[in-house]
Amino acid sequence: MRAGLALVALAFGTSGCFVSLGSLGALRGERPLRETTLEGEGRAKILLVDISNVITDLPTKHAFGLLEEESTVERVHAELKKAADDERVKAIVLRVNSPGGGVTASDDVYGEIVRFKKERKVPVVAAFGDVAASGGYYVACAADRIVAHPTTVTGSIGVIMTSLNLEGLLAKVGVRNQTFKAGEHKDILSPLRGATAEERRIVQSILDDLHARFVSVVREGRPKLDVSRLAELTDGRIFDAPQALQAGLIDQIGDLHAAIDAAKAAAQVDEARVVAYRRPDETRENIYSAARGAPAQVNLLPVDLGALAASGPRFMYLWAPGVGE
Repeated sequence: MRAGLALVALAFGTSGCFVSLGSLGALRGERPLRETTLEGEGRAKILLVDISNVITDLPTKHAFGLLEEESTVERVHAELKKAADDERVKAIVLRVNSPGGGVTASDDVYGEIVRFKKERKVPVVAAFGDVAASGGYYVACAADRIVAHPTTVTGSIGVIMTSLNLEGLLAKVGVRNQTFKAGEHKDILSPLRGATAEERRIVQSILDDLHARFVSVVREGRPKLDVSRLAELTDGRIFDAPQALQAGLIDQIGDLHAAIDAAKAAAQVDEARVVAYRRPDETRENIYSAARGAPAQVNLLPVDLGALAASGPRFMYLWAPGVGE
């Protein structure tokens, strides 16, 4: 192999970032979190934690699978573990800019935040960006206070599970399903055939149970919720910031600075440094810098056919317009 090949650059993601093959080993090796000050001064610290893009419990692969980005659950766990050992961290600000994600991933992140609050006894403030919907809102229910940007879209309290039925398409090209099974519903939600009425009932019962769990999390975390409108507020619809404030889904309309000020007030500190944790290959210059990934996106058809074929349908706390019947 020519030595020059080691200098070939690999592009990954949509952020325009490049990494040489020579640094590939370093990226796959130890990448400890390091603290960086974004603004402010003083001994007290306000930790800024990002919940961005689709909430995942599996790593995301880039550059043809050669580079791997840690999952949301892994990243949040690592950051809160580091913060737990620092007594100068007096509050957490969750910057949520996500349409949600997997049911279990969202619940895991929620649980990590609740446990941190219980152990460290520090306030947590959620700061909503463009989108804080479904699983993004679920996670925010672990916060003591929610501050939504004036242009935030939130809500989408519900569950979705997308499956494909390729039976008609396969028939047009002369391909027939030949599946052998033991157990009447073993191939439930197979893309090779349509679901039966009984299978639809089975899946719907799971969706209803997961939805009930979501609603219970919202009721527990949002004591000011207008319970007289509970059915309306939790039917999957979305809300703008003023609508969410009126319904009790959020506590305040304001920008990220307002959320940081709310965190300082809750922690009873007059001045504090706003800090964030980053990996060695990440850059954090100010409070608006993201540690990883691109701005939150809501896809009209957020279905990765390759991933679907490999892992099967998944239950999601995800705002996914355009998906469904």
